[in-house]
Amino acid sequence: MQNEYRTALVTGASSGIGRAVAKQLANEGFKLVLVARRTERLQALVEELEPKASCHILTCDLRDTDGVRRAFDGLPKDFRAIDVLVNNAGLAAGTEPAQKAVWDDWEEMIATNCMGLSNVTHAILPGMVERNCGHIVNIGSVAGIYAYRGGNVYGATKAFVEHFSRGLKTDLLGTAVRISNIAPGMVGDCEFSLVRYRGDAEKAEAVYTDLEPLDPAAIAECVAWCISRPAHVNILNMEVMATCQAPGGLAVSRNE
Repeated sequence: MQNEYRTALVTGASSGIGRAVAKQLANEGFKLVLVARRTERLQALVEELEPKASCHILTCDLRDTDGVRRAFDGLPKDFRAIDVLVNNAGLAAGTEPAQKAVWDDWEEMIATNCMGLSNVTHAILPGMVERNCGHIVNIGSVAGIYAYRGGNVYGATKAFVEHFSRGLKTDLLGTAVRISNIAPGMVGDCEFSLVRYRGDAEKAEAVYTDLEPLDPAAIAECVAWCISRPAHVNILNMEVMATCQAPGGLAVSRNE
């Protein structure tokens, strides 16, 4: 690595992109704080990564502000100075149009994708500024840039992530702390669609039929590349799509 980063905290580390990022950073020599709600998944990941990487796991719900603060305040001394924060935890729930959406789905997405990310950032950022060292990588989505049917609140939460990233960069001007927003398109080999379709494996698998989506490792490589740039280089936004995907194609409704 071209920077003096040593310790990384990854949220949503138990599966998908978060798990891939943890493996990538372990290969880069980082100490890791791995955060998720499923302890057994985190423990299995640690067994895979050690002894290559020194790891500490935190089982907590990022929507619980007090719980997040207690968890981070209780970090062992060797893991307290977080140099890289990867805000990966997030979800999509439901595909219905807004007028038919389930309120609980909207509430869960806003609480997780916006409040959860904000809770972690608010807890970690002051230490980075105090040490004048750090990099926050937010995992957004192309859904926050390009609207699509059924994407309503999910897309809005990811638009929040992008604009929040820009706001952080503006506020941090004059410090060495860097901000990156990585916006992936369709990513397979993860639980994203399974969660979105409420555990319906058949519907989730159909999303990727006859196409080749991105895989979590590709996004993990993007994270590693952003944080490995020279200290005077900040990759603020990175939009990544599978070759089979495109943003074009505005919808119209024709009179019949």
